[in-house]
Amino acid sequence: MRSGKKKGLLLFLCIFSLPLGAETFFANGIKIGEVTQDSAILWTRLTRHATAHIDGEKFRKVPKHAPQIPKGKSLADMEGAVSGIAGSVRISWQSQGVEATRTEWLPVDEDRDFTRKLDIRGLLPGRAYEVQVESRSAKGKAGQTIRGKFRTAPSPEMMAPIKFVVTSCQDYPRRDTPDGHQIYPNMLKLDPDFFIHTGDIEYYDKPMPWATNRELARFKWNRLYGLPHLAHFHTQLASYFMKDDHDTTSNDSWPGVDFMDLTWEQGKDLFQEQFPVRKNNYRTVRWGKDLQIWMVEGRDFRSPNNQPDGPEKTIWGKIQKEWFFRTFEESDATFRLLISPTPVVGPDRSSKNDNHANKGFTHEGDEIRDFLASHKNTYVICGDRHWQYVSVDQQTGLKEFSCGSSSDAHASGWKEEHRSPEHRYLKVQGGFLSIEVKREEGQPFLVATHHEVSGKPSNIDRNRAN
Repeated sequence: MRSGKKKGLLLFLCIFSLPLGAETFFANGIKIGEVTQDSAILWTRLTRHATAHIDGEKFRKVPKHAPQIPKGKSLADMEGAVSGIAGSVRISWQSQGVEATRTEWLPVDEDRDFTRKLDIRGLLPGRAYEVQVESRSAKGKAGQTIRGKFRTAPSPEMMAPIKFVVTSCQDYPRRDTPDGHQIYPNMLKLDPDFFIHTGDIEYYDKPMPWATNRELARFKWNRLYGLPHLAHFHTQLASYFMKDDHDTTSNDSWPGVDFMDLTWEQGKDLFQEQFPVRKNNYRTVRWGKDLQIWMVEGRDFRSPNNQPDGPEKTIWGKIQKEWFFRTFEESDATFRLLISPTPVVGPDRSSKNDNHANKGFTHEGDEIRDFLASHKNTYVICGDRHWQYVSVDQQTGLKEFSCGSSSDAHASGWKEEHRSPEHRYLKVQGGFLSIEVKREEGQPFLVATHHEVSGKPSNIDRNRAN
């Protein structure tokens, strides 16, 4: 293990089994994604060391065209480096009272950053599952074993309380503890059923280093998820990951917009490589009788921001929009939630022109707001904005919750004294949003709570089903 290990690593490493002389490790942990009633995707990556290289050479703030790695050094020498290694993994999963399932040894893909994804099928609804991932070197020597857990979604007829947490906008430099963003251990204290990251998970177009090519983009992902708070969090529950502009290529980007030598297609592929997601990254999941969520893709199908507005200008694209309207209409869930990487209601700054709350996408924004508002017990949760809010559209009455950024250092973009008529709650702070769907004396409620980074509630919004 590398020197300089922080105290916070002890919690993460306790979920490991570490044979003497191991050569393969899980410094990036595991991620359990796309959980439904009967399926999940498990992601992992084999690493050369058990922890990130936290004592490495520090990046300097330089122009993106300038050399970023000191002469005589490599990326593996830099602070936060988590080098991959060849080998294989064996994955097993089990729910109480059900015989364990175990795969054969599966090689990690050296061409895809030493990662491995497994699509798990045949799970039971509304159950707790334990998972175990073993590792061995390319020569067959036993390495670390990591354990985790998750819950599957209840079936549509099951009346079950559900709690989940949501955040947006994070990166390595703006973390608020050496071990990562403090929201992660504080979210775990709520014992949520699942987690949603609405995008801007990392910022390719921010320095130290600029992710100007695929190698540097991978470095930034590995460094971020080598942080103990993040790595441990994702062993403990299911997650759904959405991407936005900064974790595709660059700010306010659309198809074809590259960032230096990092191409648009590479940016899309890297997200598939680094997360447990499916190819078409828009989906809907039913969580019991009272909740269904829709998570949309806001970058892959959009029109250029500078295109004149009108019926043909789109963020979602024709196919995704038709899918959304159709599946939303078909649902009989008590509460229906649109999870969007960008705002639908806002308000947003007048200088922006990248989302449905902006003038540049008024036509499609009106179409979506009108549609959602015509259905009862329907709400929007959005990311991308670096401040927390609850707002109600003045034209349609549609309510939107903005989860805000992941740290106080990342909070900005609005002033609290500029409260608009739409705002029911407004706070420029980091933190997260928790959503609880439950029944009180048989009546369904949706409770949306904004939290500070410490986990302390700062606003509670109760909504009774109509």
